[in-house]
Amino acid sequence: MSDTSQTKVTLLAGGVGGAKMAEGLAALPDVALSVIGNVADDDSFHGLWVSPDIDTLTYSLADVIDRQQGWGVADEGHRALETLKTLGADTWMSLGDRDFGLHIYRTQRRLKGDRPSDITCDVARAFGVSAEILLPTDDQVQTRVRADAGWLSFQEYFVRERCAPDVRELSFDGITQAKPTPEALAAIISADLIVIAPSNPLVSIAPILGIPGIGEAVQSARAPKVAVSPFIAGKVVKGPADRMMAALGERADAVGVAQRYRDVMDALFIDHVDAALAPEIQTIGPTPICSAILMRDLKDKTRMAREIVDFHHDHARKGAAA
Repeated sequence: MSDTSQTKVTLLAGGVGGAKMAEGLAALPDVALSVIGNVADDDSFHGLWVSPDIDTLTYSLADVIDRQQGWGVADEGHRALETLKTLGADTWMSLGDRDFGLHIYRTQRRLKGDRPSDITCDVARAFGVSAEILLPTDDQVQTRVRADAGWLSFQEYFVRERCAPDVRELSFDGITQAKPTPEALAAIISADLIVIAPSNPLVSIAPILGIPGIGEAVQSARAPKVAVSPFIAGKVVKGPADRMMAALGERADAVGVAQRYRDVMDALFIDHVDAALAPEIQTIGPTPICSAILMRDLKDKTRMAREIVDFHHDHARKGAAA
């Protein structure tokens, strides 16, 4: 529960880039943070249900993340995976021993019939995370990637194939039947500020906004909506978003992000090196704001978060004075 001096921020986030933005916002004492994470990367491995983006958010906000690789738990071992490999199991999905513990717990709870949202909340609390980590849906939604050789699950494309195949088409299995969680809708409706993290627009943010009711709630929310571009000079810091967008015929730069989010965004933070794109972004709709958007460490993350929240306060003051 936030007090009246706090700004209620709802962040839409994928994995690594989303976690960086979440850490920055969570570090601000005047922010009450809710994070709606992507669940379309979820999949089953060795009989266990794995939620990569939700776990990356949890581990990052709990400060137990492996900072070097950006996912998984620090000081990790892989003895369980080694045993599985010895037994002839397919082990291309790298899961550490500590990580296995969380997947076992999640799967046991799911088999009992517990709501995935409740499991996520309990895990975050157990790890000492103060921000709310919310699921956009409790239903199963899974990203699938069509390459020249056929359809792949997202983890097959991302991990096993290391993003090598050209992407010809994307689908989100189960999304049209999925129902939004009341917690996610409440976080959107009650927010003072909605932020779209610098996550992959195609496979991290689109599966959140595409859940029936979520995109509509963001679009109609009274709160200002701000996004941070994942692109700097036409390249992403991490992940395949640039190659994916180009392969699908979209602009792989900040302009492409503006086009993607034109109906759910009031302002877009872009890097100083992309300042020349600002006029084109302005014609699309959102207000472009130039900044140093690369977040290398907690200082950068906190600075970026402060700029976003201060932009909101300045916008609110100007609106009140008008």
